[in-house]
Amino acid sequence: MLTMYHNPRCSKSRQTLEILQSKGQEPEIVLYLENPPTTETLKSLLAKLKISARDLLRKGEDAYKDNNLKNPALSDEDLIIAMNQFPKLIERPIVVKGDNAVLGRPPENVLDLI
Repeated sequence: MLTMYHNPRCSKSRQTLEILQSKGQEPEIVLYLENPPTTETLKSLLAKLKISARDLLRKGEDAYKDNNLKNPALSDEDLIIAMNQFPKLIERPIVVKGDNAVLGRPPENVLDLI
């Protein structure tokens, strides 16, 4: 079973979904902008992705600049709280299968999960 944290307005997210569907996969879709992941879910996603919270941040978003998230003194916990409060900060798409996850940048990364 695959789960995809999806933003339908994002071309990379749409391309990732198309790749999955072309391989016969119908992931459970989480519209994370409408239903932001909890801080616990974000911690779990980071562990599955094997990256730091800073690596999951979209640095071009206004919320990144407005909240001074570039500050290196901020902990992963601080950044996770910010991503929960401002889900636009979360890089997308994220596709999860069991204990593994990939970031669909580039979209072909999802092929590693299926």
